[in-house]
This record gives sequence, structure tokens and C-alpha cells, in this order.
Amino acid sequence: MIGNVALRSFLRKKSALCTLCNGRTNFARPWRRGESSRGIHVDTPPIMPTLTTSYAHGTSSFTLQHATVGDVLLKAAERWPEREAVVFVQDGVRKTFAQFQEDVDRAAAGLLALGLQKGERLGMWGPNTYEWVLFHFATAKAGIIMVSVNPAYQSQEAEYALRLVGCKALVCPETFKTQKYCDMLRDICPEIHSCQPGDLHSRRLPDLRTVIVLDSRQPGMFHLDDVMQAGSSRFLHQLDDLQRKLSFDEPINILFTSGTTGRPKGATLTHHNMVNNAFFVGKRVGFDWRPTRVCLPVPLYHCFGSVGGSVCMAVHGISLVFPSPSYDGRANLAAMESEKCTFVYGTPTMYVDMTHQPDVHKYDLSTVVGGIIAGSPCPPELVKTIISTLGIKEVTIGYGTTENSPVTFCGSPLDNLDRKSETVGYIMDHTEAKIVDPMSGEVVPLGSMGEILIRGYCVMLEYWNDRDKTDECITKNGWYKTGDLGAMDAFSYCRIQGRIKDMIIRGGENVYPAEIEQFLHTHPKVKDVQVVGVADPRMGEEICACVKVMDDQECTEDDIKNFCRGKLSHFKIPRYVVFVDSFPLTVTAKVQKQELRLQVEEKLGLRKGK
Repeated sequence: MIGNVALRSFLRKKSALCTLCNGRTNFARPWRRGESSRGIHVDTPPIMPTLTTSYAHGTSSFTLQHATVGDVLLKAAERWPEREAVVFVQDGVRKTFAQFQEDVDRAAAGLLALGLQKGERLGMWGPNTYEWVLFHFATAKAGIIMVSVNPAYQSQEAEYALRLVGCKALVCPETFKTQKYCDMLRDICPEIHSCQPGDLHSRRLPDLRTVIVLDSRQPGMFHLDDVMQAGSSRFLHQLDDLQRKLSFDEPINILFTSGTTGRPKGATLTHHNMVNNAFFVGKRVGFDWRPTRVCLPVPLYHCFGSVGGSVCMAVHGISLVFPSPSYDGRANLAAMESEKCTFVYGTPTMYVDMTHQPDVHKYDLSTVVGGIIAGSPCPPELVKTIISTLGIKEVTIGYGTTENSPVTFCGSPLDNLDRKSETVGYIMDHTEAKIVDPMSGEVVPLGSMGEILIRGYCVMLEYWNDRDKTDECITKNGWYKTGDLGAMDAFSYCRIQGRIKDMIIRGGENVYPAEIEQFLHTHPKVKDVQVVGVADPRMGEEICACVKVMDDQECTEDDIKNFCRGKLSHFKIPRYVVFVDSFPLTVTAKVQKQELRLQVEEKLGLRKGK
């Protein structure tokens, strides 16, 4: 309660001082029907119905930050040297900002000593560990582009991703749970058996030279200790000299996101993209004025975790608490209690798990005042359950895409329940959004549904080495086409109403039907297959494969699922397999996936009570 009072007082003071770029405050004059659209001043939640059409520009009293990731970490270490930067509960790792800064410099110098150069790519393949955050900052400081590789990728998926971006180095643990990273690498690059560390020459991955293993020594690969010890004073001086040559407009991260073809695309983000998104998201939720300890269970290879987590840590001096290497609902609750977290991140599925833990009420979560929900659509009832069960009053929903660094709309901690549960918040600072008719491209009236387009500092640089796909989604005028359907009100609050693309969001993971369809078409008994998402109360959506079997063949659900295991990531394996004789078609013989989804949900009994 004290926090809410303090925040309201703070926002009132800011509201009195904030001005629009034309010199007037939000209260300068009343909005009159018929006026042209104006920007929404977003230092505080909009209180005037300023917009007259579905276009919003988030004007702000705060300028864009012109800094690299290395710059903001150094400033954080100078300002809060003794404050905890990261805590990895299960691994027993605790680092202050000063300690973390020292480790980052040693790791960055070590990478230079191994021969990596500015602009080259280093892949990070593994779960949430201290080393993931360490290399995220070390690569940025060394001018190396870090490639975030999904830790669930199997060998075929990893090979494609690493080859696409031309990774020169790769960092991974030997194993994690059922994932055997080094064994998969040896399958892809058998040459590693006989090479010297740092001198790999692989036929299938011709750019890859160096593999760094985090937890064991392996033939042909460096150990993490080798990197940390290689950063001598000579390379530390080289690292210092390099800082003057780095530009905030240069790329820092490549994060993979699939398209309708099912092939991963490398969304390329710059220092400018990530630092500014972290800065303005942190300001939106109050990181800039109160000490914050964030419980972070979301994966770091996602933009939500890497920008909203690790970059936000450096920009705002927050402390990150990682409950476990991969998501564990019980560990999450325990970490919030033991580490006295004040804030929590999560996808809707993670919050469902937390609120449905049988002993949830045994945990003391009284320190947790706020949280962000993002990654997939959030049912309104879940927001209410989070507030009532976990006691997190200042929960907000964020919306965005990897290509937008990622957040473009986000609510205020003080929004009313309707706005918290029914919208994804209002436009972010220095960001433009418009809702257009997908066919004509014209801006639609307020409240009308259309495709969401975004323009501003947040839009990615490109899809790495894929000009055609880049040009498909970014217009000549700089608008990124999200493929999502939404509607905007006069305050710029946005309601997400569906997706143009066929993407399935399963528990926060983006799953693209075409990729699974292409794979299942290789099954000898499959004649045709269509993959759709069906409703699920816990995961949001589950994957259903609708299979037409070859004539005179017999096939079972287990046949299909067993065919996928070990070849597709676990989150891409269909939960349901339905055998059909035909698909609903349009007059032009195209499959009507929405109709197919309805039919399948009816058949599976998932539409009861609707």
C-alpha cells in the first residue's frame, strides 16, 4: 500500500512537469472532435482521449539513449558497485555489479585473445545460467554479435541456425537434462574429434572455428576457464581501445524467429534497439525510481529475457534472480520468497503454473508488488487470478515482437482492472503504431480491427542475410508489419484480437505450422497434413496435427509422435493427432485453417461450454 501511495505521488509530480513536444502539457486544451491525430504523451498513463484515428506516436520528455550495452554496464558498476546484479539460486552464484563488470572484461578480453574480431558471430546454446548473461555482455563489449540459439534445438535445427549466420564460435554446456549438446556437435562436425581447440574446419559448418564448453573438458574444444585466463593485460588494453570504435547503431544480437515457411530467420538487433527498449520499459514499470529485485524465469534466448532481463539490469541497476536454469513453478515461488523479490516476469503459462501450485498460499510473497506478463495472449481471467492468488497488484501486460526489440505496448502498474486484463497497455515512448486494413493498407477508424504496424527506434536492423524476408515485413517507409490483429482506443490502449499468420503460441513459444507440416510430410505413411493450434487452458494453445494417411496404410497417434521425438524440439511435437479424410477448402482449393481448428476442437471436446 505504501508503494502505491508513493508511486501515485511520484506520477502526479511528473505529470505536472511533463510537456508535449509543442510545449503544452496534456491539459493545455481539451480534445475536440474533428481535430487531426496528435501524439500521446506517455511519461504518465494517458488521461485525455487524444487520438482521432488508429495512429499513435508515443511522445516523451526523455530522450533516446545513445549508448552501447558496454557503456550502460560500466555506468551501473560505477553507480552501484556493491549492489547484487545477478543471483542464480540453484547454482549458488551471486555477483555484485562490480564483480560482474570485472568478469565481463575478462571474458571479453579472452574472446579477443582467442582471435574473435569485431562483427563476428558467437552462438550461445543453453539454458539460463550465469555464463549466458556473462557472454551476452562480453560479446557486446568486444564488438562481437551474440547469436541466441534455442536450447531445445536438435542437431538439424542448430546446424541450420549456425550456418545461416556464419557463427565463428559457439558456447554451450556439455549436457542439460536430455539435451546432449557436445554429442550433437560431434554429429554435425565429426572433424572436432581430431582438431586443436580453436582450429575447427567443418564441412557442414565452414565458418565455425571455436567451441567453448562451460562445464567439462572435451576434445577439440576450449573450456570456459581457458577463455577467462586468456584475457591478459595486453588484450584488456586492446578491449579498452576497441570501445572508442564501437557504435550504438551496430548489431549486438541475432535472435531466431520463424516465418510462415518454417525456416528460422535471424532478427538482428542493435545496441540502440535493446538499450532504449530496456530503458523505456523499465521506466514504464518503475525501475527508475525504486530498488528492484526481479524474479526472472523466462528464457534468456528470448527477447523478453535478454532485453527485459539482462539489458534492463544494466540500464536501471535492478537485481536479477534466476530461480532455475529452466522453468520450475515451485522454484519460482521459493525464489520470490527467499530472495525477497519485488517484481516477477513470466509468460501466461508460467503464471498459470504458479497460481495453481497446490501449496501456493504457503509462500510469503508480500515483497512482490509488480510483474509483467508477455510472450503470448493473456486471458483476462488469468490477470484477475494473479492479483487475487499471488497478491501482485501492479501487474502489467506487455506486447511486442522480437523484431521490435521487443516491447511496443505496455500498461501502467496503476491501470484499472479493465485495462490490465483486456488490453496490452498503451504505446511506448518514441514509438509509432498504426492499425491498418490488411488489404488496403489504410489506417482504420478508432476501435476497428486491423493489422498492427510499428515504426521507430525499436524496429530491427534486418533479418540476417535475408534481404527478401526483411523487405517483406519492413516497408519502404520503415513500418514493421506484425501480422497481428488489434484495435486501438483514443488513449492508444491496444486490444489484441487475433493473428493474421498461422503462428501457434504454445506456452510462450512461437510455433509455426509450416515447419511441422514439412517435417511430417517426410513420414512414409503421411499423405497430407495440416497443423493447427487448438485451445488449451494452461498452455494457451496446443499443437494438433490433422493427418491424411496414405491409401491402404495404417497409422497411429504414437507413430506420429515417436517420429517427431529427437528430431523436433519438444515444444513442436503435436499434443494431439487427429486422422481425417479431407480438409475444409475454399473455392480456390486452399485449406480453411480456422474452420479446421473449429472442427478439431469440436471433435476433441475442447469447445464444451463455449
